[in-house]
Amino acid sequence: MAKMQYGGTGRRKSSVARVRLIPGKGSITVNKKPLDEYFGMEIVKREVKRPFEVAGMEGKFDVVATVHGGGFTGQAGALRHGISRALCVADPELRKALKAAGFLTRD
Repeated sequence: MAKMQYGGTGRRKSSVARVRLIPGKGSITVNKKPLDEYFGMEIVKREVKRPFEVAGMEGKFDVVATVHGGGFTGQAGALRHGISRALCVADPELRKALKAAGFLTRD
């Protein structure tokens, strides 16, 4: 039986991120690299993880994402947007909290 996957596309400025959430332990892979290797700045890495904190879902999903276009802050924003949209697909009850935090708005 295949694992359940949830997808979302995030956009910010000229960056586009395609995100897949897979039930797991919380690892984040961006363009086939670990998050720590892809983004160097700690504040940018924290921004990518924020939707999980707001939703109370830390460590429940692995993230596999591809991102292109723009700079690293735009890419991080696109990842945050894509993760938020995928979380809404996984559990529609999370939409209210993510919307209130401003994570479901494109720019």
